[in-house]
Amino acid sequence: MMAQHIPAPSPSRWSPESWRGRPIWQAPVYPDGTRLAAVEQRLTRYPPLVFAGEARRLRAALGEAASGRAFVLQGGDCAESFADFTANVIRDTFRVLLQMAVVLTFGARVPVVKLGRMAGQYAKPRSSDAETQDGVTLPSYRGDIVNGPDFTAEARIPDPARMEAGYFQSAGTLNLLRAFASGGYADLHQVHRWNLDFVERSPLAERYRDLAARIDETLGFMAACGMTSATTPQIRETDFYTSHEALLLPYEQALTRIDSTTGDWYACSAHFLWIGDRTRQPDGAHVEFLRGVKNPIGLKVGPSTAPDELLRLIETLNPEAVPGRLTLISRMGAEKVAAKLPPLVRAVRASGIPVLWISDPMHGNTITTASRLKTRRFDAILAEVRGFFDIHEAEGTWPGGVHVEMTGQNVTECIGGAHQLTEADLGVRYETFCDPRLNAGQSLELAFLLAAELHARRTAPDPTATAAQ
Repeated sequence: MMAQHIPAPSPSRWSPESWRGRPIWQAPVYPDGTRLAAVEQRLTRYPPLVFAGEARRLRAALGEAASGRAFVLQGGDCAESFADFTANVIRDTFRVLLQMAVVLTFGARVPVVKLGRMAGQYAKPRSSDAETQDGVTLPSYRGDIVNGPDFTAEARIPDPARMEAGYFQSAGTLNLLRAFASGGYADLHQVHRWNLDFVERSPLAERYRDLAARIDETLGFMAACGMTSATTPQIRETDFYTSHEALLLPYEQALTRIDSTTGDWYACSAHFLWIGDRTRQPDGAHVEFLRGVKNPIGLKVGPSTAPDELLRLIETLNPEAVPGRLTLISRMGAEKVAAKLPPLVRAVRASGIPVLWISDPMHGNTITTASRLKTRRFDAILAEVRGFFDIHEAEGTWPGGVHVEMTGQNVTECIGGAHQLTEADLGVRYETFCDPRLNAGQSLELAFLLAAELHARRTAPDPTATAAQ
């Protein structure tokens, strides 16, 4: 007998500010309400950062992924830093995402939708409102768009002026990303050359060389057929979208606009916004805000999520059952995914509402070392994604993508991988103010391993077909 679920209540009338009448979690307390209101008012007059047509194009691409005809790569910083607002940092993260996408495209044998945690990922939820160091307790750091990371009373005061700084830095980042995506930097041949360089430097070069050689042969065949950078824009250019957690609702509301062509509301701070595991309360402010905008949106699904609750959220966030509208981002942990994810996949499949499932193998695998540094084990990250693939294969559903916290820099924040980073290496370049990220090499290694996994699953013979013969 199927478990029953509580239906979503009939939604009340939505407006960009209707979230203000709901309970809210993870919200900073600004000491000066007048200054906050003044910043919000200025932001409402600024140009949108993204456009409704771009968000609709992404929704269509995510709809293809939900149907098994595309794969999603979402990646970037755990929390962008105002201090890292440089062309080199933006370029390097974009470059690694392109490299990962080329490899995953070959493995999955479908287009890869590229979605950066960039140009707006400035706010972070925290497990506690305060932190204590050496007997001193201060408010928690909530991301550069809220307060500062320095452990001083002054830095930790929420400052609404930071929202304006976040807006202008997001605009600059988007400008550079658009130039990279359309100006030739994303050329497939160039990206593949970067991957060949990575393969030759990797301790696991032999493991990756065959895959790299097959990609090389494919590009050579395409060129022989006349599909070159000069003749085929799809080889020279790429679509690249931005995303962040919709955590700071005063900022999100201020950048919400009516689309002149449809009359619908769109959140114009990013193409794709998601609700975190700590703010997914069905009657809460974050669910209320995102249910009313027409962007494609995401919902983090952690181990405490019950099937009934998830179905209620799905019906609230995607009542019209639009393909590509809602992405469920599984973040269970390697040790829990096998037990916790299958009941949710089954319940959602039985509901008939189309969703896209992707795996976040980062957040459920965070550990703390004896030196009090947070880190993640590469093997656990890989194990969770493989478990995610296994579950969807068993349930007859499509594992539609991965969501990773990573950087194009050679940081030392996650342990393991081909270069065998250990806890002793963490201090070499441990630069994150929030969660540990895969570095450039670990990110590419993950892409190669997942591509091999996807390729094997896509090309494996169907055992039921064999049995029927």
